[in-house]
Amino acid sequence: MSKKTISIISYITIIGWIIAFLVYNNETEKSSLAKFHLKQSLGLGILGFLSEILSYIVPSLDLGLTILSFGLLILWIIGIVNAVNEEEKPVPLVGNLFVDKFDFIK
Repeated sequence: MSKKTISIISYITIIGWIIAFLVYNNETEKSSLAKFHLKQSLGLGILGFLSEILSYIVPSLDLGLTILSFGLLILWIIGIVNAVNEEEKPVPLVGNLFVDKFDFIK
């Protein structure tokens, strides 16, 4: 599977991320592009998961968290566009948080 394909698949649900991660780990020559987008998509997924959990815990924040979820959707689309264009650009606002995280992705 090409590095571009791995990068794109990593943004498509958690199952897509797991498949992309497993394919990436089995490759002998690691791609910095795939590694970058695996980290970005995992970070966005975690933020989305946390916002959903928080909306159940604190229902009064539901409107704010709905707006946050819409923002995360836009960031997710930007991440996919960057993967399609084979660019290693972090998504705006939160992407730099994930660049140095998730050290298990090597």
